[in-house]
Amino acid sequence: MKETLSMFDRTLVTEAVVESFKRLGPRAQLRNPVMFVVWLGSILTTGLFVEALRGEGEAPAGFIFAIALWLWFTVLFANFAEAIAEGRGKAQAAALRGLRKTVWAKKLLEPRYGAKTHLTPSEDLRKGDVVLVSAGDTLPGDGMVIEGVASVDESAITGESAPVIREAGGDFSAVTGGTRVLSDWLVVRIEANPGETFLDRMIAMVEGAQRKKTPNEIALTILLVMFTLVFLLAVATLLPLSVFSVEATGAGTVVTVTALTALLVCLIPTTIGGLLSAIGVAGMGRMMAKKVIATSGRAVEAAGDVDVLLLDKTGTITLGNRQASAFVAAPGVTDKQLAEAALMSSLADETPEGRSIVVLAKEKLSTRGRDISADGAVFIHFSAHTRMSGIDWNGRSIRKGAAEAVRTHVESLGGSMPREITHAVEDIGRRGSTPLVVAEGTRVLGVVELKDIVKGGIKERFAELRQMGIKTVMITGDNRLTAAAIAAEAGVDDFLAEATPEAKLRLIREYQKDGRLVAMTGDGTNDAPALAQADVAVAMNSGTQAAKEAGNMVDLDSNPTKLIEIVETGKQMLMTRGSLTTFSIANDVAKYFAIIPAMFVATYPQLGALNVMGLATPNSAILSAVIFNALIIVALIPLALKGVAYRPLGAAALLRRNLAIYGLGGLIVPFIGIKAIDLILVGLHLA
Repeated sequence: MKETLSMFDRTLVTEAVVESFKRLGPRAQLRNPVMFVVWLGSILTTGLFVEALRGEGEAPAGFIFAIALWLWFTVLFANFAEAIAEGRGKAQAAALRGLRKTVWAKKLLEPRYGAKTHLTPSEDLRKGDVVLVSAGDTLPGDGMVIEGVASVDESAITGESAPVIREAGGDFSAVTGGTRVLSDWLVVRIEANPGETFLDRMIAMVEGAQRKKTPNEIALTILLVMFTLVFLLAVATLLPLSVFSVEATGAGTVVTVTALTALLVCLIPTTIGGLLSAIGVAGMGRMMAKKVIATSGRAVEAAGDVDVLLLDKTGTITLGNRQASAFVAAPGVTDKQLAEAALMSSLADETPEGRSIVVLAKEKLSTRGRDISADGAVFIHFSAHTRMSGIDWNGRSIRKGAAEAVRTHVESLGGSMPREITHAVEDIGRRGSTPLVVAEGTRVLGVVELKDIVKGGIKERFAELRQMGIKTVMITGDNRLTAAAIAAEAGVDDFLAEATPEAKLRLIREYQKDGRLVAMTGDGTNDAPALAQADVAVAMNSGTQAAKEAGNMVDLDSNPTKLIEIVETGKQMLMTRGSLTTFSIANDVAKYFAIIPAMFVATYPQLGALNVMGLATPNSAILSAVIFNALIIVALIPLALKGVAYRPLGAAALLRRNLAIYGLGGLIVPFIGIKAIDLILVGLHLA
């Protein structure tokens, strides 16, 4: 995936400028009520300029022309802000379309390796078809691996050059169309029809034009419209009041329609009105830059409002690869006997835990491995049902597994679990480690301690989230003792132990019943119900199709820790919108001191005291305010696209910071900017 283009890319800017003019039609402007008022004001002042050229103008033609010109610029700059934000999404979509090409697939007549094949164009494949993909082939569509194992280059989608392993079964069986097999072969069942693939959905997601307004954005738009209507009614009453005042006092001048139009445009919230859509589009773009595809702006916004995070323990809070760290022998059993039995039961165990037991037995206790495959050894592989693995060899039956599973196995053979081993299992669990009990026949030999390493810095990240008012909940299949120890070490607020799909779903509903927004990640089919229920559901790209369809975001890197970054990005979008809204409203307050005295000082000389900027003439003051009103939109476009710098602060602290920087700044900047423009206009004899 290409990085998000810079807003200063020449091609992007050129296309945005052209698009800005294309959007000058009434239908496009009606989508933004605030800017629609400015658009109407531009047309009105343009008509007044034409009348002035005929000698029927209410004010000098040059002044009216300048006002009309800068009102049109205001509309164009708002169009440009939205166009350049959408342009970056369209550039990403164009890059993705380049990946979508016709591939000749080897469609299998029977769903098994070795069956006959015939070449079929990828666009003719349908859901349920089975294809063979060999080394060097491009995957013709999204699907699930049903046979084989191979390394796959997914750099075209994820941007990561390192290949990944995809194999039948488990959580790494999903493959994406457009990626390339580097070694071996895969038998893949197609899971999406043409036009419904992940690549097609990605293109639709990043297309800014497809973005729908979020509920908060709609609410803010309604608020801005109300502000606009209030100012519109206020300005509409000023003209007859001005005429009445002049007739009654016989002094002063009647306020012109041009000046009133300028007043209206400067006082309505044009700054945030012009940038609001760009902020939303840019928020989705920032998610894309983090290699997260959001299905909608609503999902990005919800991420900013989340106050409960459900985090999977393995791979998110811990490193994921538990390592054997100690042997605890049962009474009457030596450490060497226990180590030898643990090693033998792990010889066929290819998991990181199994390999670490072999390493520990060989290195710490000098236990030697041996070739027993020729002696009729039968390896018992781990299964979710038995929760044990082991070996039957030379009359010996050795098992290794979860404490309860081994206890049940030993008791079924007439044995029992020693009290010392029960205590050792509890002690290991309290330390946050995982106990594996080793038994031979009816005799329990001891316990292997597997240590789960908590990621460095994760406790500090959780503390930051807590500062922001976000509750963290660890989800794990471990027993409560182990879960409690790891939760305490990691610094999470709560945990769900021995988690099942039903328990996850129930927990999410309980939080939502209390009015809280919940975010979670998942990659398996069993995560789909909980993902569908969560407000922010991040599916791993390496996960199953069911998980991707249930989620409203897809993490291309398949990194469970990304959920924290997603929440931060959502918060940043909300902070940006709030900050620029504060700045815009504060701007309007400052402009009163420029325009009100300029318009009414001739009729009410006492208003001259409000001219604290010392603006040269009434026309200069009005024109300076209109020019500043247009230029500030351009000045804030980079901030709208990049976003306000994220700070892990609580709501009250954020509000204080927002008011201090953008509220106070919004009051001060117009005073400086309008005065500077006034000096330039006077210096150039333009006003």
